[in-house]
Amino acid sequence: MSLSHTAAEYMLSDALLPDPGGSRAKGLRLELPSDRLLKFVTVGLPLFLVSLAFAREFSAGSQISCFSPTNFTGKQSAYVDTACWDSLLHHGFDTEGHAVTKSLWALKVFPYSLLVVAVLMYLPYLLWRYAAAPALHSDLLFIIDELDKSYNRSVRLVQHMRKVQQASAEPERFWEEYERARRERYFEFPLLERYLTCKQHAHSLVFIYILRNLLLLLFLAATCLYLVFLHLNIFFQDEFSCSIKTGLLQEEPHIPPLIPCKLVFFSVFQLISLSVGGVYVLLMPVVIYNALQLCQWDKGLLSVYEMLPAFDLLSRKMLTCPVNDLNVILLFLRANISELTSFGRLNAVSALREATANKEDIDTVVDFMTLLAGLETTKPK
Repeated sequence: MSLSHTAAEYMLSDALLPDPGGSRAKGLRLELPSDRLLKFVTVGLPLFLVSLAFAREFSAGSQISCFSPTNFTGKQSAYVDTACWDSLLHHGFDTEGHAVTKSLWALKVFPYSLLVVAVLMYLPYLLWRYAAAPALHSDLLFIIDELDKSYNRSVRLVQHMRKVQQASAEPERFWEEYERARRERYFEFPLLERYLTCKQHAHSLVFIYILRNLLLLLFLAATCLYLVFLHLNIFFQDEFSCSIKTGLLQEEPHIPPLIPCKLVFFSVFQLISLSVGGVYVLLMPVVIYNALQLCQWDKGLLSVYEMLPAFDLLSRKMLTCPVNDLNVILLFLRANISELTSFGRLNAVSALREATANKEDIDTVVDFMTLLAGLETTKPK
């Protein structure tokens, strides 16, 4: 055997992928990077700000300061602060002079409402984790394993064809057999291709993914509307008039009818609400973009695997409407590209094939892969 044939044989042997040493199940990412970022911000931001608000409340003490009459003792002033904080009712008069009351209780429950917001933001991710992630995990394991196996099968087929071509006494007969085998599709391994084709007609994953983004968008919009409501109705009133003439104190003549009070934490709550609302408004386009990703195919991944004889989804135009489970799987395959060992090999082979000047000689795996994929229109020498 000549030196060039020996070198080509070793190169083909090195092209085979080794068996994965560890389990791929632990390394699979079942969330897209953008979804993971959204979860971190939408859930973590209100929790972080609420913790700061609670820390300030515990460190600063009373959250209200009332201007009690000068004849009140210290205990009476403390009672006024406590009573006004418990009621949080503003007593005023309308334009016609009638007495009106306005509840400011939303300020007291504002930190707890942010905790509810954090829980709501986590619900879409719980939906994805328990309704879609198990099925997606199984699909990714099978498809990644089959793609790598298809690559190895193709390399072994190239090795066999090379040996047959070198040992053939009649080169023309070899190429006639090759053309007949290609016409009758003997080189294909249809399991993976049929599996991916079936995923084009399934819509469970894409439905859950769209529902997840719609719920997240709904919760973001509802939170922003809630914060706008607070600002328009409450967050511009840091001072209010409190009445403690209730119960046993109702008939006390030395107690004034209204006592002015000021909310100490008012500016902190304003800053927290503006921060949460501003960030959530900026995240809405990201959520919309994630949903719109399903409106077009990610053909970059599939086009690389077109070099394999078992894979011709693009060449046979089998990709139809992109809103299906296959498109979701392609997005997550792109996110798990590090687990797909054959992609890097085929991507390099594809680049070498395009840069090859003389495509008539078949001495490398590049030329044989091109030949198997049916990209050569003329018979090589």
